[in-house]
Amino acid sequence: MHGLPTATPADAGLCPERTQHIVNLLQHDVDRGRLPGAHVLIARRGHVVLDAAVGRRDPAQPEPLPTDAIYRIYSMTKPIVSVAAMRLVEQGRLQLSDPVGQYIPGFMRQQVAVPGPHGVALVAAHRPSTVQDLLRHTAGLTYEFTGNGHVNALYTQADLINRQITNEQLCERLAALPLAHQPGSAWAYSRATDVLGRVIEVITGQGLAEHLQQTILQRLGMHDTVFHVPAAQHHRIAEAFEHDPDGGVQMPMHDPREIPKLEMGGGGLMSTAHDYARFLQCLLNGGELGGERILSPHTLALMTADHLGSTVPHADNPLLPPGHGFGLGFAVRTALGEASVHGSVGTYHWSGIGGTHFFVDPALEMFAIFMAQAPNQRIHYRGVMRGVVYGAVVG
Repeated sequence: MHGLPTATPADAGLCPERTQHIVNLLQHDVDRGRLPGAHVLIARRGHVVLDAAVGRRDPAQPEPLPTDAIYRIYSMTKPIVSVAAMRLVEQGRLQLSDPVGQYIPGFMRQQVAVPGPHGVALVAAHRPSTVQDLLRHTAGLTYEFTGNGHVNALYTQADLINRQITNEQLCERLAALPLAHQPGSAWAYSRATDVLGRVIEVITGQGLAEHLQQTILQRLGMHDTVFHVPAAQHHRIAEAFEHDPDGGVQMPMHDPREIPKLEMGGGGLMSTAHDYARFLQCLLNGGELGGERILSPHTLALMTADHLGSTVPHADNPLLPPGHGFGLGFAVRTALGEASVHGSVGTYHWSGIGGTHFFVDPALEMFAIFMAQAPNQRIHYRGVMRGVVYGAVVG
């Protein structure tokens, strides 16, 4: 269980009928075969007001989806690792201005791939990438799947998705490849948080899993947030459809039962809605939960401020819609209008490619979590959930 206080929707300023509509909507999509199962959790003013699962844990099996199901959360790993890094900043062991190469020497003298009429030229980076660049995705790195450019192809050839290499080996491979952009010149969603995980390992002398367990997960009671699911809990793993109901290319999903060498800071964790609710309530509380202070409120304010401003272009990236910037581990709402989804100024959010997402609205003292293993439906439900959750808030 999440272990957080509960309240009725009406007591927290939500319309009971509109709140129930959220569950009915998801059940309808389960009934018509578009969604295998989903769990939605909403909390407001420190109380959980909706905690409901619909559908099946595994669409190939008859049992219903339990509220303690374990999901591949992919990039929802990033905020947790970003918080771990900022704890080191608070301890004076790390500075945002530190060059990444101070901890991983291969990043000190990088080159940038520049496309031209006669092919791709390699030029020296104007400056080293910094820890702040890693946290805000301006380090010049990329992902294999975010484009068809020269560097994307090199990432694919380097087999960076191999879960049997270590974080150290992953970063050695990344450091040997050219950057896709000059550091600080563009926002590009990337493997930067994977590199940040290795920086944490170098500073602490611990593996990333061990460090996260000791400093965040155990302290917040997040006992099911792990890089692999132990055998005794395999029966709780949520699964996707074998074939996507909308057609298209089926995204392969990693096996949470395997023990990886790669404790990937950008996307390796499994978790539950209840565990992640404890993490988000801690953030909404200003960095504290149940007497355990993880961060200072001032550090959280820095993390959830926009770190791109007008100097870092990002207007054409669908992951950052109009009216949004990016902080240190989260997308951040900067304008009440412009974006096509609800959210107060200051709302921060992120998601996972497997079908999970969350948003935190400090102005409304509210957060919501959506958990599903539905990779090809993920973008649809990000927008749908904003509309129905904010549509239920009436006070």
